[in-house]
Amino acid sequence: MKVTKLRRLVPLFVLVALVVVLVVTIAPASAARGGTVKVQILAVNDFHGNLQPPAGSSGRVTTATGTVDAGGVEYLATHVAELRAENRRTVFVSAGDMIGATPLLSALFHDEPSVEAFNRMKLDFNAVGNHEFDEGIQELLRMQRGGCHPIDGCLDGDGFTGARFRYLAANVINDQTGRPLFPAFRIRNFAGVKIAFIGMTLEGTPNIVTPSGIQGYSFQDEADTVNALIPRLRRQGVQAIVVLIHEGGYPTGLYNECPGISGPIVDIVERTHSQVDLFITGHTHQAYNCVIDGRPVTSAMSFGRIVTDIDMELSRATGRVESISINNEIVTRDVTPDSWMTALIAKYNAVAAPLANRIIGQITADILRAANPAGESALGDVIADAQLDATDDPGFGDAVAAFMNPGGIRADLTYAGSVAGEGDGNVTYGESFTVQPFGNSLVTMTLTGEQIDTMLEQQWLGPNAAAAKILQVSDGFTYSWSASAPAGSKVDIASIMINGVPINPTATYRVTVNSFLADGGDGFAVLVQGTDRLGGAVDTDALEAYFVTHSPVPPGPQNRITVLP
Repeated sequence: MKVTKLRRLVPLFVLVALVVVLVVTIAPASAARGGTVKVQILAVNDFHGNLQPPAGSSGRVTTATGTVDAGGVEYLATHVAELRAENRRTVFVSAGDMIGATPLLSALFHDEPSVEAFNRMKLDFNAVGNHEFDEGIQELLRMQRGGCHPIDGCLDGDGFTGARFRYLAANVINDQTGRPLFPAFRIRNFAGVKIAFIGMTLEGTPNIVTPSGIQGYSFQDEADTVNALIPRLRRQGVQAIVVLIHEGGYPTGLYNECPGISGPIVDIVERTHSQVDLFITGHTHQAYNCVIDGRPVTSAMSFGRIVTDIDMELSRATGRVESISINNEIVTRDVTPDSWMTALIAKYNAVAAPLANRIIGQITADILRAANPAGESALGDVIADAQLDATDDPGFGDAVAAFMNPGGIRADLTYAGSVAGEGDGNVTYGESFTVQPFGNSLVTMTLTGEQIDTMLEQQWLGPNAAAAKILQVSDGFTYSWSASAPAGSKVDIASIMINGVPINPTATYRVTVNSFLADGGDGFAVLVQGTDRLGGAVDTDALEAYFVTHSPVPPGPQNRITVLP
């Protein structure tokens, strides 16, 4: 009997002992769930392949005491490495336009050097920007996956492995599959605390890239896209959400301030669910450190001049964000340049130099892209003239006018010689490429006079309603527009003339635009209706040919467009 009782008691003693062990074992782990986890997020945007320090104002940041020279990947890499050393729990992200509209050093190699540079800096995520689509979706997929360019091959001779970071594209949806082009988000886990990074571009991307390059994909509303993802993230145990978005605003104040901000990002943030903790933005090339609708909203200017340093503290117990502190740090050039980046630049410069430094012609003075009150620029005149000159001969287009979108003119032509040593007044291929870095081809088409009038009215309609896009026009094409007239009625068709003769609404005319505009880019949808299309030279080749035959080239007269009260 006693033995029996003892045997019955043994399991009880064992159970008690196990409970004691479990309490002792679990208690420290439970206690560990208290406190916080500190995570650092480093962010850039709109790098645009500026491996070398940007020139002029594009390479400076205005401060309360003056301006500071900033940018250059050698210095950016050093700043990022120093900041990363402050916290081993660091995520490095980009809010888009890392490539596209790039200087020759990157563009000549289809931006492979820029991808390689950010691989080296251990970028984690890049939200697609509109310029990531400049060469179309298939080329962007090559940026992610690697492989040599299908036409040019690997010009540096050593292959291309692709991006080791992940592109994110939550709102870029395949029309057939309903799936995003790239993942909508990625989740990072720090000591059991999860942070989701949602990445996307502006909904209006189709209006500012070549439509044929994104055929088969839709760009959805930014706020709606994020809101729809939140339940999915909650099911995965995510309480902290960061949005990387290639859309932005226009602030007042200096680079680390935000006394006021306007622009598309304000509406997007206000329509996005309050469970989003942080917005890292881009596209407008502005620098700001804002709070909108109670959430921090940042942007790091452009060209690698600023890196945003974000310190986020999260609760171990709930996974929620407890505090966020943000500082826009200028990428000064007073630090030790990163030697690996220096070698990268030297490698590609050696391959690019013979082409970039080749002199193609001369100019008589600075030819600038700044527009007069009518919207016409001296450089816009020259480019439009070059495109007409390339397509006005019989059999080569028979064009009577050419039009250039102002957003495609990315730099000025300056009279003073550069460090390349070409001398004052000389224009190099590299300089002309920097002016037009997109590689668009010329397209000559037939439009009616009425369609030409519609094209001019579209300068203020649709995506151009908020900020007009005044097309640059070739010699012999003139017209007037009214500043006070409503959109849709700003141009009097009677004022539109070609070589002094008013256009006939029902007559047809051969006109030249670049392939971006020909596909309806920048909101000029009427150009899609153009008939009898004839493809022509690449825009940079047309400009080079113009310099060869017309040098020295003076600034355009800026007298072809007239603005009326």
